[in-house]
Amino acid sequence: MYGLVNKAIKDLVVQNHGMENWVEICRLSDFVEEDFVGLLPYPDSLTFTLIGNACRVLGADSEQLLEAFGEYWILYTANEGYAEMLNLAGDTFIDFLNNLDLLHHHVNNVMPELAPPQFSTRNQQSNSIELEYRSHRNGMIPMLRGLIQGLGKRFDMVVKTEQIEFKDKGDLCDVFLISW
Repeated sequence: MYGLVNKAIKDLVVQNHGMENWVEICRLSDFVEEDFVGLLPYPDSLTFTLIGNACRVLGADSEQLLEAFGEYWILYTANEGYAEMLNLAGDTFIDFLNNLDLLHHHVNNVMPELAPPQFSTRNQQSNSIELEYRSHRNGMIPMLRGLIQGLGKRFDMVVKTEQIEFKDKGDLCDVFLISW
C-alpha cells in the first residue's frame, strides 16, 4: 500500500491516542523511519503489521479499528489534497458508488503500483443499492464498512450496510446492501 495509507493510520492514532502510542506501535513493527512518503509504495505486510500492533497497543478490536480507519480515510484524503479527485467521482452518494472504479483509475495515474479493489453496483432502489466488492487483500471488509459510513457522512446521509453475499462462503464476490 502507498505511504498515504500508513500516514493516515499514523494520524488517526496520534489524534486519538497520542504520539507516545504511535512510537510504541512503530517500535513493535520494526519501523524506524520518521514518517511515510505519501506517494511511495510500501509492502502490504507493513500496513497490516502496523494495524495489528495498533490493536495490541491500544487494546482495540481489529475490526473496529479498521472500520474507524475507513471512515477517517474519506476525510483524510480530502484534506491531503485529493478533494478535487473525490469531487470528480460524483455529486451524489449513488454517483460516487457507481464511479469507485473510475476514481481508482484516476488515482492509479498518480500511484502506478496501486492495487485497488474493484466495485460495481446493482439493484438500485429509491433507498438502497447493492455494492459488489472484489479485492486480492483479505481482511479489509471492516475498512470498507467504514468507508461507506464516511461516504454517507460526506453526502449528509445516514447509511446502513449489511453484507448479503460472502466470497469466503462460495459466492462470486462480497456484496453489501447499502440502505438509507
